Amino acid sequence: MAAEDQFFHSVTLDSQKCMGCTNCIKRCPTEAIRVREGKACIISQRCIDCGECIRVCPHHAKKAQYDHMEALKSFSYTVALPAPALYGQFNHLNDMDIVLTGLKRIGFDHVFEVSRAAELVSEATRLLMKEGKLELPVISSACPAVVRLIRVRFPDLCSHVLPLASPMETAARIARQEAMERTGLPGEKIGIFFITPCPAKVTDIRAPLDFACSQVDGAIAISEIFPKLTDAMEHLEATEPLQHSGVIGVGWASSGGESAALLNEKYLAADGVENVIRVLEELEDDRIRELEFIELNACAGGCVGGVLCVENAYVAKARLQRLRRYLPVSRNHLQKGKEEVPYWEKDLEYQPVLKLSSDRGEALRMMGEIDRITCLFPGLDCGSCGAPSCRALAEDVVRGEARESDCIFVLKEEIRSMASALGSIGGFVPETMRKEWEKTESSGKGEPE
Repeated sequence: MAAEDQFFHSVTLDSQKCMGCTNCIKRCPTEAIRVREGKACIISQRCIDCGECIRVCPHHAKKAQYDHMEALKSFSYTVALPAPALYGQFNHLNDMDIVLTGLKRIGFDHVFEVSRAAELVSEATRLLMKEGKLELPVISSACPAVVRLIRVRFPDLCSHVLPLASPMETAARIARQEAMERTGLPGEKIGIFFITPCPAKVTDIRAPLDFACSQVDGAIAISEIFPKLTDAMEHLEATEPLQHSGVIGVGWASSGGESAALLNEKYLAADGVENVIRVLEELEDDRIRELEFIELNACAGGCVGGVLCVENAYVAKARLQRLRRYLPVSRNHLQKGKEEVPYWEKDLEYQPVLKLSSDRGEALRMMGEIDRITCLFPGLDCGSCGAPSCRALAEDVVRGEARESDCIFVLKEEIRSMASALGSIGGFVPETMRKEWEKTESSGKGEPE
């Protein structure tokens, strides 16, 4: 599938549902959202498709784009790539073959577990680290939202990101090759569909940062497929022996699973985008030195916490822990002479979307102006202006995208000054403004609303 524009986004806004409540602007990790004229708007260059705005929007105005089951009709043969997080969505599951067989019953011709590829990626990472070929500490590249966050906010850490294909991409390459050998069909007639827990994976497929194009042809949300899959699983008379992964592969679904698979104690695993940012800031400041591997997941709990899942992240994690008791440690290993886990085709490059100006002198001038304007604001970061913080509003003003009076406190002061000036020269002051002014002056409660 050809890569699209580098700023393609799977997270979109339904402006008709948006109430301008400002919940999203306060939680966006890259300050990519503003509220203007009562509606949220997404700054495309800054968005990393983490889905945090989808999670916190009480009006369901943010939504994710993904493929639907109808997309399977475009191919002669289709393969489902279930993310290991899928298994955690079902209660009392003790056999993954039930889920995998169910996927075939709802329309897929074959199934290839992403957890199989995860075991291969884990082994490849262990070998590279043992050979000293990676810059320490190594940062996992499994979460595309984290990779995009590093690309726009932490340029000094780009070289630390693991330059190996993700389990999803690795699974797609192996699954396509096996399907071609099994059916005799050319690659373009075989559709590879990832069953995704998050919108970041959709973006990673449509506009990959690591490869010229993805081997995945589409992504179907777990929430989209769940009702139909549940019904199919309940009516199965027998299951097929399709499950070929172990504890290591399934463990990737939750935070800490990838790190544990490296069999190395010098690791850190953090989940939740705010925690991820704190870890990256400490890494950038060189305050974390003793670690060799950093696993970061933008969603709380790991992939089981993706906004396209249906189950509570921690309930799903507990279910996976029970399920793993029945599995061997690992069932997949690298074969000598075969490049099953390819290196990235493109280096991760810093995307200076947050830079004020490409001219150093101009950037310094703008920074000084931002500092000056920020001092004019109350420092409450209330979001009433439509920006996530007072400093963000000051930056918008300097960029020419907002006005100082967008701050309600500045606006109130301007109105007060105007009313005072009109009164001192005997000018006309609206009766409602005069009464409100007299009321607040006599009560001693401060400025009129």
